[in-house]
Amino acid sequence: MNAIETNKLTKYYGKSRGIIDLDLAVEQGEFFGFIGPNGAGKSTTIRTLLGLIQPTTGSARILGKDILTEKEAILAQVGYLPSEAMFYSGMRVKDVIKLSADLRKKDCRKEAENLCRRLDLDTSKKVEELSFGNRKKVSIVCALQHNPAVCILDEPTSGLDPLMQREFFSILKERHEQGTTIFLSSHILSEIQRNCTRAAIIREGRIIACDSVEVLGRTNAKRIHIQGDLDLSSLSGIKDLKRSEHGMSFLFGGDINELIRALSGQDIHDLSIAEPDLEEIFMHYYVDGGEAK
Repeated sequence: MNAIETNKLTKYYGKSRGIIDLDLAVEQGEFFGFIGPNGAGKSTTIRTLLGLIQPTTGSARILGKDILTEKEAILAQVGYLPSEAMFYSGMRVKDVIKLSADLRKKDCRKEAENLCRRLDLDTSKKVEELSFGNRKKVSIVCALQHNPAVCILDEPTSGLDPLMQREFFSILKERHEQGTTIFLSSHILSEIQRNCTRAAIIREGRIIACDSVEVLGRTNAKRIHIQGDLDLSSLSGIKDLKRSEHGMSFLFGGDINELIRALSGQDIHDLSIAEPDLEEIFMHYYVDGGEAK
């Protein structure tokens, strides 16, 4: 059984696009990445999955349960971390965490204490006194303290300093090793590359690629760095061209023999050809409107 499964899931806001025909399958126990910049449809997908907004058409299931007819049963087994944390004003952190546990009718004190200690969270403060990063820590504790079977995390590290980000991903990796399904939505490619086994890329509400992170990282495009005074106007297949006083850098997805012929006879001081990283591959999909694979 898949932990998350969608079938032609679509959401429109009036005539405005939200998500269109999303077909997605996340296996139980997977650490799955959901990649896209702001406005691509990541949060709409998550809110639709959790029943916070109604789909226009299509269907989805979480842990085999229908998102429309079995929403309460789904929410009992899911830990959700929204991109922005909002709490009742006047409450202390410890009261927010207790309220979250009480709503689930579970005694989460031991795990909450462990998470607060690891995240260096002061539970005596009122929520309106907290920085954005500390509010995010409160959200993390509320999302994880009941040991959910599925964690759905929307831009979880925004506001966290580098040390807290490292500790947060250590916690997620421990949960993953225990069998928890992690669905990580992010626009930070390095987070996906370091932590996820598979990922989907969403563009303008549609999934344009979905595969293992390793496969998504394979492409015929190369990162080219050249120092010299060059004219490459006759060469096709150049993307993401950047010029500086020292030369140029670009992604090249064409025939490498054509590149060599175009460079032949020109004044080159240095040349390097390297594999692009995942962020550059993402831009290759995104800027050029890559087709679903």
